[in-house]
Amino acid sequence: MIYIVATPIGNLEDITLRALRVLKEVDYILCEDTRRTGILLKHHGIKKKMVSFNDHNRDRRLPLVLKDLENGMDIALVSDAGTPIISDPGYKLIKECIKRGIEVTSVPGASSVINAIVLSGLPPDKFYFAGFLPKKRGKRKKELEFIKELPCTSVLFESPERIKKLMEELEELIPDRKVVILREMTKIYEERIAGKPSELKEIKNPRGEIVVIIQGKS
Repeated sequence: MIYIVATPIGNLEDITLRALRVLKEVDYILCEDTRRTGILLKHHGIKKKMVSFNDHNRDRRLPLVLKDLENGMDIALVSDAGTPIISDPGYKLIKECIKRGIEVTSVPGASSVINAIVLSGLPPDKFYFAGFLPKKRGKRKKELEFIKELPCTSVLFESPERIKKLMEELEELIPDRKVVILREMTKIYEERIAGKPSELKEIKNPRGEIVVIIQGKS
């Protein structure tokens, strides 16, 4: 069986008892980054074999993992933070497992998307999740134009290096909409900054993965 295990998005205590039990009991853990997962395991006193599984090696590792699963092994899939597969490696593996009749289950837990929505102060009843925006200018502009017309709250991920550029793009498209930036969620320096794009483009010392919440068209 393959277990899709949600891990903390920051605070190492934000993990379920079931997740800890599964991580102890499986044959090995597939990790996006063994160093990051190693910190989590050490914190909770878990000693378990870890195997890297990321965008760079997944095509090479996939046949080996599938063979282990077909031979009866139990494997946990984790990402660097939060729920695996959402803007992370792993979708191809789960799709192939389902295709082959390999049992798949999820061990739910932390999600940066849901955490950001409930902290944003914007309507949470309906929302659009855009993940990371495309890097290519044309596709990126098309996605932002789509978000501009949505009547619901939008959620997307951005890197510290590109957050200023995103605010400049939003200032041009939707200058009067409320935007909320959340970073370092669940950590000591958790920060929530809200305002119009023009007020947020000079954000100082951005770090870590950033979640951006955009007010819908009214």
